[in-house]
Amino acid sequence: MAAMPMAGYGQPGTPMGAPPTMAPGGPAGGGGRGGRIWLWGLGGAILASAVWAGALLATGGFGGSDKPKADLAGYTYTDDLCDPTDTKTFEDAGYEVKGADSRNSSNPTHSSSQNPALDSMSCNIDFKPDSASSSDYSSVWLYTTASLHKKTDPAPEFEATYRAYESQKTSSYSYKVKAVGGLGDEAYVVTQTSRSSSSTGGYVILGVRDGWTTYQSTWSEYVSSSSGATAKTDDEAVDMLKKSAKATLAKMKE
Repeated sequence: MAAMPMAGYGQPGTPMGAPPTMAPGGPAGGGGRGGRIWLWGLGGAILASAVWAGALLATGGFGGSDKPKADLAGYTYTDDLCDPTDTKTFEDAGYEVKGADSRNSSNPTHSSSQNPALDSMSCNIDFKPDSASSSDYSSVWLYTTASLHKKTDPAPEFEATYRAYESQKTSSYSYKVKAVGGLGDEAYVVTQTSRSSSSTGGYVILGVRDGWTTYQSTWSEYVSSSSGATAKTDDEAVDMLKKSAKATLAKMKE
């Protein structure tokens, strides 16, 4: 009588746990219908795994994360920032643009640059007080800059940029920084305080962040003590900068 295989073992000569010698459901040789079904099932599993892996990569499922998209708040690049810069506010306050009536005037001046990460624009305008005579010495200028941050959000460092002025003190002057409302997502004013009682001018900076767009305007004024003109107070300068910035930023969205 032939010996029977022991329970738990495969065919004689086949190690325990070894795979079957032919695909399930088909004869040896793999050329039958069962072999094709097995191959189709394997191909479907591979395809499903590839689709699943692709979906994970696309959605950051493997631990990656998509970089945030730049929020420029509707502002656009211009190669001449002086064009949208509001000067009417200063003209209404008693100033005029130097050389405005001259075709050969080099005032105002501007510069700009575009880059995949950052677009930068600037404008510098020289003014003179309406009440100043031709012999009076005065230096009044407005310097504005605008930046479109296309790769990095400026929000985390924006306030710190202006708060840093508070630590800049000398024997001649110091700075005060305060937050102001009504402009963009956040805005700060920096005023220079002179320790000299004979000061006849002012220096004020306004910084605005709206989304990933930043804007800054600087007012600098010096009027000689013998001049018939009077320099604006810091509060008056701040009001002018805020009003001008609001008008300028609105034009930059057009």
